[in-house]
Amino acid sequence: MAKAFKQGLKEAGYIEGSNIIIEYRWADNQYDRLPALAADLVGKRVTAIFANGPSVAAAKASTTAIPIIFLTGDDPVRLGFVASFNRPGGNATGIAILSGELAAKRLELLRELLPHARTIAVLINPDYRPVSQRFEADIKTAARARGLMIQFLQANNEREIIEACNSFVESRPDALLVGPGPFLDSRRDLLVALAAQRAIPAAFETRASAVAGGLVSYGADVGDAYRQAGMHTGRVLKGEKPADLPVLQATKLELVINLKTAKALGLDVPLGLTAGADEVIE
Repeated sequence: MAKAFKQGLKEAGYIEGSNIIIEYRWADNQYDRLPALAADLVGKRVTAIFANGPSVAAAKASTTAIPIIFLTGDDPVRLGFVASFNRPGGNATGIAILSGELAAKRLELLRELLPHARTIAVLINPDYRPVSQRFEADIKTAARARGLMIQFLQANNEREIIEACNSFVESRPDALLVGPGPFLDSRRDLLVALAAQRAIPAAFETRASAVAGGLVSYGADVGDAYRQAGMHTGRVLKGEKPADLPVLQATKLELVINLKTAKALGLDVPLGLTAGADEVIE
């Protein structure tokens, strides 16, 4: 995603190593490290901070002066990052991917692929709050409307992912829906492999997961969202104030279906679904 972000910066007129220096800080999914990393950047008096996911809150807590450009998977107003989408009003602005609002669509896709499904296992990262909380609430609402039973499973490390998937032997859900967040997305290969071993159809948020072998993915084009974030950062670097720079909502969505995986699972994918897909992997 760093490549997409730098592409956005380039489109705004900034090239790393030429007219801009980027200081990278990675928490490696260890969220307790984020406050110290954010404080380190503030101490270096950087011109602006780009933060995504759970690092946004840490950045906001560290400074009210340095501009913050964020990429978040939830409503930034509800999270307290900005006063409103049109008039952020503080030192932060950015791009919002409303992941929770797309949860119902992923559940509906599984229902179309598995019309006789009754029970769906949903894997979430409990540390990815409050996005996971919003996602869980949206899934419950969507499941009730469709007469589906939901089994919530939690994992914030690889061992817990394996344990969650091992539970399928007894609980035998009809499908797996993987929740949002950088940790679960970064473990897509493990999740795809475990789902394949247990012959469980799995739906994901990002295209990369379907490419890796997941049955289906539906969500924002994450690469394009990072590119937008890079362009937004460029506008701030040119002097625009975050308080006046509207938060943009990622609107480029993509549906990807892996027919090879569907065949391995013995599923017949409706022609209408493949016709409406942005990408079909065969």
